[in-house]
Amino acid sequence: MGSMPTSFADIPYTRLDLDALSTSYQSILAAFDSDPSATGHLAAIERWNTLRTEISTTQGLAEVHYTQNVADPTNKAEKDFYDKCSPTLAEWNKAVSEKVLASPHRSALDQRFGELFFRQLEQHERTFSPEIKDLLIEESELCNKYNEITASAKIDVNGTTYNLSSIGSLMISLDRDVRRAATHGIYGFLEQNRADIDAIYDRLVKLRTEKAKALGFPSYIEYRYVEFGRLDYNAADVETFRSQVIEHVVPLVQKFRAAQARRIGVDAISLYDEKLQFSDGNPIAHGDHDFIVAQATKMYAELSPETNEFFQLMLEKDLMDLKTRDNKATGGYCTSFPSYGLPFIFANFNQTTHDVEVLTHEAGHAFQAYRSRGYDVPEYRWPTAEACEVHSMGMEFLTWPWMKYFFEEQTDKFRFYHLQGALLFLPYGCAVDHFQHWVYANPNATPAERNAFWKSLEETYMPWRTSADIPYAALGTAWQMQRHIFESPFYYIDYALAQTCALQFWKRSQEDRDLAFADYLRICDIGGSKTFLGIVEAGNLRSPFKPGTLADIVETANSWLTSNFAQFMV
Repeated sequence: MGSMPTSFADIPYTRLDLDALSTSYQSILAAFDSDPSATGHLAAIERWNTLRTEISTTQGLAEVHYTQNVADPTNKAEKDFYDKCSPTLAEWNKAVSEKVLASPHRSALDQRFGELFFRQLEQHERTFSPEIKDLLIEESELCNKYNEITASAKIDVNGTTYNLSSIGSLMISLDRDVRRAATHGIYGFLEQNRADIDAIYDRLVKLRTEKAKALGFPSYIEYRYVEFGRLDYNAADVETFRSQVIEHVVPLVQKFRAAQARRIGVDAISLYDEKLQFSDGNPIAHGDHDFIVAQATKMYAELSPETNEFFQLMLEKDLMDLKTRDNKATGGYCTSFPSYGLPFIFANFNQTTHDVEVLTHEAGHAFQAYRSRGYDVPEYRWPTAEACEVHSMGMEFLTWPWMKYFFEEQTDKFRFYHLQGALLFLPYGCAVDHFQHWVYANPNATPAERNAFWKSLEETYMPWRTSADIPYAALGTAWQMQRHIFESPFYYIDYALAQTCALQFWKRSQEDRDLAFADYLRICDIGGSKTFLGIVEAGNLRSPFKPGTLADIVETANSWLTSNFAQFMV
């Protein structure tokens, strides 16, 4: 690893020199032939892994700088550069990968790098060819356009201007007229940009389909499953999981929504009521950004020596950007700069319950990245997406004993809100996934047909939802607010699968917190060196695909809510 910078701002950034990189790749390729021994091939792969680590660090820095201010021309120029050169880098990596897979020293290489490394390389081989380079560049450009549109939002509500992050605070206002006005503002903004958003998504669907077919896949669905490294389950398994959510979760959540309507004094839950859970307001941290970070510092110091070491590093190196501001990209994420073994957390606090949830969620990702920083195989520093989300959602539940630091007398309300929220999410998460399977199975559908299908999914997965007095939402456009659908298709089911595992950590932490945390720590240390189901097994969890797993954990959570918070359930 490189010498440790004193802070995020001091991490050196220099645009990659493509000529120098080309020379490095050619040298690595030549090494496979100049020294054809097992020792020579091992050394060549190690050089390749080091080079990929350096590239990942530089690209990660450019991505963070861009999302911190999408309107900054320098940031945008660097992002555009990597979007354009990434396919070339993929081509060079593919050339090395072919050499690795053709090596006659597979046994020795397996022993050094692990058999999973080669399975992953074989998958990557199937998802790239130089003929799709232009499509990859266009795909990145389209995603950037969507980001720039959403980051530019300036929505006026009662004389105050909000962006799509900060307006979240109005969605939990006790004044229903304010909630309605904020929702009108959001969907008015989407409608104002309707032509551009429809055109961006339509082109994304078609070019992704073209990309998949160029590589011999029947549709983008099969391509994306391979690209995501889903080695131990397939689309049929996911469809079965979604069916279980419809059977076991949707009826329960309908009861939750009916109880919510009674709690907040409305006849039915409209789109603009969904975020407000209590007539006296949702639980909100008793302080601003600085207060939340200070309480998190105490929490992670007490949770374990390992989390204390991690969070102190995040503070000392200024590795968190949590405040919302104009031209900052929406949402939250975690990335890392592997040359230094440093994770980074990006979020948008907006004075809602979500501020604490997003911090603990992204801290779960960052903690795993920190624990896995020692792997020299890039593929092992992060697991596949659904396993990553077990770390983040698991952290949300393992920190429950310290929620009192943030919410004080509202702690019980928070626990109800959070656990119920985990169940409320499952139908929505599955609707997003179902929508994308339909979209890419029908790539020539019109924007209106896509909206109509989303509307039908709301009736299946969220039958309580009403949006009649939000005309643009009533057309079936709520999916346009979900950034993953544009930027990372088929990611969203990962949250639902991971929630099924995270709820198991919640249950086990109620019984033996130390044992639950030990298993959690183990799967953080594993990184991506096992498949998803291998990580689930290592964490002493049940597979979400195993019959009965979802039904059992949902019933356990519902029983806990009913017995501990009967006053909220009537």
